[in-house]
Amino acid sequence: MIIHSFLLIGQSNAAGRGFIPEAETIDGKDILVLRNGRWQPFYRPINNDRSFSGVSLIESFAEKYAKEHGVKVGIIPCADGGTRLDQWEQGSLLYDNAVYQTRLAKRTSTVAGILWHQGEGDCRKGLWQTYEERLIDFFAKFKKDAGLEGVPTMLGALGDYLSGYTNSSEIMDNYTKINAALERAAGRMERTAFVSDNRLPCNPDNLHFSAKGLYEFGLRYYDAFLTVEDKDRVFPDMPDMDFANRTAMESL
Repeated sequence: MIIHSFLLIGQSNAAGRGFIPEAETIDGKDILVLRNGRWQPFYRPINNDRSFSGVSLIESFAEKYAKEHGVKVGIIPCADGGTRLDQWEQGSLLYDNAVYQTRLAKRTSTVAGILWHQGEGDCRKGLWQTYEERLIDFFAKFKKDAGLEGVPTMLGALGDYLSGYTNSSEIMDNYTKINAALERAAGRMERTAFVSDNRLPCNPDNLHFSAKGLYEFGLRYYDAFLTVEDKDRVFPDMPDMDFANRTAMESL
């Protein structure tokens, strides 16, 4: 079985806060999720970082990738709501967990890309000014430690709806500066694409993308991926899965 896997990292809009009852139906027959070290069948929520976790942008991304590439898609969920970039620095718990989960996934799949959405936590004064350089430094270290040099990376924009997020004047005033930093960073990093928000809908909180917005955002991530995909890349044959993992896969 061929599995191309994707790492999902960032904060709450990466994890997904779309309301499940409002979500589009996803054909999950070719989508797997790394849970407890094994590839498990698709079910929601994928990135269960909070009790109120919902649908994620990676769902529509994975569905389209599986359909157009003719393979199983594995999702490596490592996003955590409310986190700042400095909480993802080398040596942090979030960093080490993402590296470990990636290495684990590489034993039975080929990691084909990284989906990143984060930045709301860095809209504060003293953080947004250095975000671009810190993000580039983070990815340089992370990709080396996880063995993902040259792997396509997609950086998603913060939602335009944040202009109405009255709970934080710093987010209202500075989210566009984070977006500019994300776009510049994408231009400076190898095989990296910036994914535009362009007025996607949000939940009533004006802080999180809605289920509809996340579905569309995932498709935009996929289109961005195609612009940086290495079409000549030869995916290696993976070793046989261990007995426990093969047992879990028998139900798919």
